[in-house]
Amino acid sequence: MLQAILAILIGFIILAWSADRFVNGAAAIARHLGISPLIVGLVIVGFGTSAPELVVSAIAALAGNTSLAIGNAIGSNIANIGLVLGIAAIISPLHITSSILKREYPLMIAAMALVFIILINGELGILEGIILLACLFGVLAWTVFTGIREGRDTTATVNDPLETEFESELALDDIMPKAKAIFWLLVGGILLVLSSRILVWGAKIIATSLGISDLIIGLTIVAIGTSLPEVAASVASVLKGENDIAIGNVLGSNIFNSLGVIGLAAIIHPATVSTDVLYRDLPVMIGISILLYVLLYSHKGKPSLSRISGFLLLSLYVAYLVILGVQAA
Repeated sequence: MLQAILAILIGFIILAWSADRFVNGAAAIARHLGISPLIVGLVIVGFGTSAPELVVSAIAALAGNTSLAIGNAIGSNIANIGLVLGIAAIISPLHITSSILKREYPLMIAAMALVFIILINGELGILEGIILLACLFGVLAWTVFTGIREGRDTTATVNDPLETEFESELALDDIMPKAKAIFWLLVGGILLVLSSRILVWGAKIIATSLGISDLIIGLTIVAIGTSLPEVAASVASVLKGENDIAIGNVLGSNIFNSLGVIGLAAIIHPATVSTDVLYRDLPVMIGISILLYVLLYSHKGKPSLSRISGFLLLSLYVAYLVILGVQAA
């Protein structure tokens, strides 16, 4: 049991560090190839923070633990809003000036709704996985197309604030050299896989020892751990005053988790889905996502998330964890 706890702690540390190296390396290579900061930010940085969820869920599915994989994806989505945005808003109220909410929030809700519809019969098979991944590729293509179109828009008098923030973060003068970027991309990718294997092994041991389901472990311990990159990225963005990047990371990550992480797990190892997912976890995921929208637009002017809203989101997330703990006991 002690070995399993140590494995999870070590796995989390290496996972968070390697994910950061992997995303930074990928973003730097893309910038050296001439890809615009907006596209790099939206696609590689926005979706790349979900690399831990993707790799951990793939490893879990390969080991036959699809419930852990599903729990990780759904739990991470809930954590991204309740934990990540909750903490970010408490540190500093989020004032959103970009059009990213209009662009990506509907996609996030649509992705979550699709997952609910697909899982409504209690089965997650290869066909469902293909549908989810096809939708993900569609979202990626649309995101790239939109980024290119906005970049070529010469009629706009003012850039989208998100684009300005990405240009500041991903300026060619500030990014790592190409050789170093390739090195960290490879090393980060390898360590992502190794740390994920360690993490999944530890999670399985703890679940077996305590008599807790793989789903609960995925929704709680694993989901919180794989959300660490989002926590780090969003807090760093908020401290720099880059609120649009903070919200964009969460929306992009949740889209990727819903379509990519669950889709890949379904293809690797089809499984029957617990009724708890349908009647407890999916409604919580969709409900807290709708609440986020209400909180953002609950006042006049630009959408924003106050400290009180941050406390509310974080409190609801803690309450959800308590409910899971009571039900698992």
